[in-house]
Amino acid sequence: MEYYFSKILNESFDKAVQKVTDSLKAEGFGILTEIDMKATLKKKLDVDFYNYKILGACNPPFAYRALLAEDKIGTMLPCNVIVQEKVPGLVEVSAVDPAASMKAIENEEVHDIAIEIRARLQKVIEAL
Repeated sequence: MEYYFSKILNESFDKAVQKVTDSLKAEGFGILTEIDMKATLKKKLDVDFYNYKILGACNPPFAYRALLAEDKIGTMLPCNVIVQEKVPGLVEVSAVDPAASMKAIENEEVHDIAIEIRARLQKVIEAL
């Protein structure tokens, strides 16, 4: 089983990040964190890296349900979506498959929630 789903966009990097953010919002997700790996790696290691952002997406109603079902689930939140541009003008957007990442948790309610979140994240990627 793949642990992510992805799509390639013919967009500028910044436009792709905005499209992803808008698509996530349409499915009820907000962005809790945004990590710019290019800037971080330059600052911490003085290395040049391509455009790469990690967006920590959260759908509050689903997060709440998951936390009620399993109090340690916060170790696996939020749902990460990455936007990366290895070749100028070709941007890959990838989202975690929460159903795959939650397989280790022995809680049927969490699995059901993960399947619902997977469907929403797949819609996000397909809408791009």
